[in-house]
Amino acid sequence: MTHSLVSRIARRAALIVFVLPFYASAQEGPQLNLQRVQLSAGMHLIDAQVALTPEQRQIGLMFRKDMPQQEGMLFVFEQAAKQCFWMKNTPLSLTAAFVADDGTIVNLADMKPLTTDAHCSARPVRYVLEMNQGWFAKRGIKAGVKLGGPPFDGKR
Repeated sequence: MTHSLVSRIARRAALIVFVLPFYASAQEGPQLNLQRVQLSAGMHLIDAQVALTPEQRQIGLMFRKDMPQQEGMLFVFEQAAKQCFWMKNTPLSLTAAFVADDGTIVNLADMKPLTTDAHCSARPVRYVLEMNQGWFAKRGIKAGVKLGGPPFDGKR
């Protein structure tokens, strides 16, 4: 190969490597077809979409314009760590519940739509449950309340 041809191939490969991550993470609309799990908070039932993969967690509830009151999204991480969330591309007002392995809510954070303000767990957690803002408050659910459901039933 000539030096010119090698140079053109290298430039195209560099462009693909640069553009591909942006293209791969681009999402035209909300993710609505994730697997679901039923959770409980006392007598209240929650129909939660489950975000398991890094891509599902990155997109989260972005682009959702509405969400039924009994629905939410459960973010599941491989291991407990300080989890921080923001609301980029998310027009809903949400509350994040940072949840310990046994289902106990560690802390809650109200999040304003379409912002990049960080909202973090008070200590390392593996789970974060996002619900419409006000859902927890209207039901008197605070830090220390234990959620029920398959993710919290057994030890990991």
